[in-house]
Amino acid sequence: MKIAPGLHRIGPPTSDTVNSYLVVEGGEVTVVDAGLPADRKLLLAELDSLGLTLDAVRALLLTHGDTDHIGFARWLWEERQVPAHLHADDVARARLEVKKPMRGWGPVRPGAVAGFVWYSARHGGLRIPPVGETTTYADGDELDVPGRPRIIHLPGHTPGSVGVHVPGADALFLGDAMTTRNVLTGATGPKPAPFTLDPSQAARSLDRIEAVDATWVLPGHGPAYDAGVGEAVRLIREG
Repeated sequence: MKIAPGLHRIGPPTSDTVNSYLVVEGGEVTVVDAGLPADRKLLLAELDSLGLTLDAVRALLLTHGDTDHIGFARWLWEERQVPAHLHADDVARARLEVKKPMRGWGPVRPGAVAGFVWYSARHGGLRIPPVGETTTYADGDELDVPGRPRIIHLPGHTPGSVGVHVPGADALFLGDAMTTRNVLTGATGPKPAPFTLDPSQAARSLDRIEAVDATWVLPGHGPAYDAGVGEAVRLIREG
């Protein structure tokens, strides 16, 4: 689904439960987050709609190492030897060597939880493979891949959570540093994400993105937000 020139989310317009994105530049692609295993089919379909194949993918960036963001990472490595770029503090998590503690859930509504579990199960979420090859980035790195994304370390949801700023696409990808649809309650709009390990640290991390100049704020779960980063941060703080 096209969001803006050079900016796409894989899947149909109504499918924003678990998000993966494409930055397209000069016929080459950077993938941001790898969703769930079956989302590889959505990736191939989106590439095909652009007249591209998997050979166009030059990079996979992970905003963090949680299982619903690494789904097709191993497949992409095995198919095209594209490694997963992520922060060093989340590599063990993405390799499934570290299990996420069961805390930071926040409020729960059974219907919303059931919908999320059902969606995840249908997209391979019950059997997530670990990532394949990895390479790490650090805060402030600007990557030589399509879009020339800049990395902003945003610890809190996980130790290695990051934002990915792509000025040319007027976009900031935030993974689970925020949500626009809480998968546990169904609440919409920019808000703190559930399953956050250190909510206080996550709140402090917002200071690092408040001044980022980007119209599109793109979460790991929920629809794209187009009123700018500063307004999204204000609403998240109101939480």
